[in-house]
Amino acid sequence: MSLFPVKRRGLLFVLSSPSGAGKTTITRALLEEDRYLSLSVSVTTRDPRPGEVDGKDYHFVSKEKFDAMVENNELLEYAKVFGNYYGTPLRPVEEALANSQDIIFDIDWQGTQQLKQKLVNDLVTVFILPPSQQELERRLRARQQDDEAVIHQRMQKASDEISHYSEYDYIIINTDLPQSIKTAQSILVAERSKRRRLTDLPNFVRTLMSDDAQD
Repeated sequence: MSLFPVKRRGLLFVLSSPSGAGKTTITRALLEEDRYLSLSVSVTTRDPRPGEVDGKDYHFVSKEKFDAMVENNELLEYAKVFGNYYGTPLRPVEEALANSQDIIFDIDWQGTQQLKQKLVNDLVTVFILPPSQQELERRLRARQQDDEAVIHQRMQKASDEISHYSEYDYIIINTDLPQSIKTAQSILVAERSKRRRLTDLPNFVRTLMSDDAQD
């Protein structure tokens, strides 16, 4: 059964945060619990990390291939992050929106700005803040993914990323992870019900009014 009794246009649900604030964990939780939500699979020039699968986690491409995609306007947004390039393929996004499918994006503020320039009416943006700088650093160390130099680099970058919070529709301060997940789910439910997304609503309402007139 469909989520809505009338056809609707999908939406782009963007989660941004400094590294370690929780956006990836929240993204995974939303995807596990919501069958109408899919992950935007980015292209990237970086090497795969252990356990990552090409085409599922990322599309891993060469710098030359990435440049060609930019030149051919095949990317909805792209950015350079820590020396590597990341971008969102345009065609699968357009197809998903037309088929009432919602797409979740785990991207930074630069990518979000590019999305606003192209698909602003389809966009819902959420910025996730850590409860403190100290907690952010603790979470980065707890991941045990980065060496000391990279952690220092990420902490320096965090202040710049946080400064863009006012460009987002919603803010979640990730003090309690389960509650943060519930808040994100609530935002998604409300945005799906916005009148402008229900593309077949006028026909549905006319049918309701016609049925009333016949009774």
